[in-house]
Amino acid sequence: MNENLQHSDINNDMMAGVNEIISLNRNKPGASITVLRKCQDVVGYLPVELVGYISRGLNISESELFGIASFYSLFSMKPKGKNVIKICMGTACYVKGIKEVMNRIGNAYGIREGGITDDKRFSIESVRCLGACGLAPVMVVNQDIHGAMSSDKVLDVLEKYH
Repeated sequence: MNENLQHSDINNDMMAGVNEIISLNRNKPGASITVLRKCQDVVGYLPVELVGYISRGLNISESELFGIASFYSLFSMKPKGKNVIKICMGTACYVKGIKEVMNRIGNAYGIREGGITDDKRFSIESVRCLGACGLAPVMVVNQDIHGAMSSDKVLDVLEKYH
C-alpha cells in the first residue's frame, strides 16, 4: 500500500511489518482474524486508525474488522503495558481479598482497572475467573500465575517485572 499511517504508537519498522502481513494475506479468504492478530502482535494493540488501514489493505469493510476486533477478547483496541496484570474477580478471589490487591496496585502505580501506567510498564484488567480458585486470590502477570496474593506482597511481586 502506498498510504502512510500516522499514529504516535506506530513506527516505521512496525509499519513495514503491518504492510508485509497485509500483502501476504490480501487475497486469502477468511484471513481477517489472522491479519488482526499478527498486526496486534507487531503494534501491541489495534488502534482505530490501524484497523481502518488494514481494512483498506485487505479490501474488507471497516465495520466487519471492527466487529471482529471488538467481539474476540484476544484483541485490544487500547494500548497495553509491557506487563499485563490480570486480576481475578471471581467469587473465591473476591471473598479472599483481591479487591484490596487491586487497590494497592492502583495506589502504588497510579492506575485503575483498564488503565496503563504512564511509562507503559503495566496495564491492569479484571477478569471474571482465571480457573484457579484453589489458589485464590489470584493474579496473573503476563503468563505467570501468582496465587494466595495479598495487598502486603503484591508490590514485591510486581517489582520483579521491568
